[in-house]
Amino acid sequence: MTVLVTGASGHIGANLVRTLLQRGERVRVLVRNSTRALDGLDVERLTGDVRDPDAARRAAAGAEVVVHLAAQISISGDPHGLVRAVNVDGVRSIAEAALAAGVRKFVHCSSVHAFDLYRAAEGRPMVDEQWPRVPDAPSHFAYDRSKAAGERALREVMARGLPATIVHPSGVIGPYDFGPSRMGRLFLQLYRRSLPSLVDGAFDFVDVRDVVAGTLAAIDRGEVGENYLLTGHHLHVRDIAAAAQAVTGVKPPRLVSPIWLARLGVPFFTVAGKVLRQEPLYTDESLAVLQTPYKFDRAKAGRALGHAPRPFAESVRDIYAWFDAAGMLERR
Repeated sequence: MTVLVTGASGHIGANLVRTLLQRGERVRVLVRNSTRALDGLDVERLTGDVRDPDAARRAAAGAEVVVHLAAQISISGDPHGLVRAVNVDGVRSIAEAALAAGVRKFVHCSSVHAFDLYRAAEGRPMVDEQWPRVPDAPSHFAYDRSKAAGERALREVMARGLPATIVHPSGVIGPYDFGPSRMGRLFLQLYRRSLPSLVDGAFDFVDVRDVVAGTLAAIDRGEVGENYLLTGHHLHVRDIAAAAQAVTGVKPPRLVSPIWLARLGVPFFTVAGKVLRQEPLYTDESLAVLQTPYKFDRAKAGRALGHAPRPFAESVRDIYAWFDAAGMLERR
């Protein structure tokens, strides 16, 4: 079976491609620039942008399955329009190409941020697949709007016959984090003692390998037209820091800042990020996420896909083991 993976050099992609190869599948990847995460892997590489219909058609031709992971993640708005372009136009482009190619299955990796996590609960204690999506309105964050709009764009193509299933991971953590991701940077900062303060907030985090397992299950037995929440454990930032300390022995910062105080520092974090040419961990958007009042109901994915998140402590242990093996941990 030939599987096309977009976004293959990202965190989920690096893990998915390795698992597909272990299963003996033929893997084709469509990548735009950096391919360090794919070095040494026996994959067919095509260079191109998912927003380019011609590149999308070349990539999808002859594939039996397409897994669309390519996305532009942002916790700092969309000042250049790239978030919207990749997460909406890119979805439409690759979906159209997959439909034209006659693929057997298309799996779209969306996000829990496609759901309106800031609305009133209206008597529903947990977010499930029926939860209202983010409206395409300026009152909501750009990334969240783009993920919901990308799903709507996909469903327009599905209405014309594309056999697609959608999965929604929460905050992704785990090994093969070449970027590293924002959460990977948090774990590294905890190890390096470069994080001045924790923040008094919480969110749901899932191991990347459990996302991969859910994605593969969505290929094999996910129902066409259905959505599945691939979530993990609802954790306070203090819990994350404690788990990191249990593995590394490094004590986390004693200071735990309330969200309102952390927000006062956002302008400083923004300036520092520009100097370092790195998106800051704490922005208005990321702090709002840590205040999200809801937990996620992953029961549907459990029943249909066998989704069962591994213990968080196991994920943290493997994160640091991989960072160490990759030479990303300085010896203390």
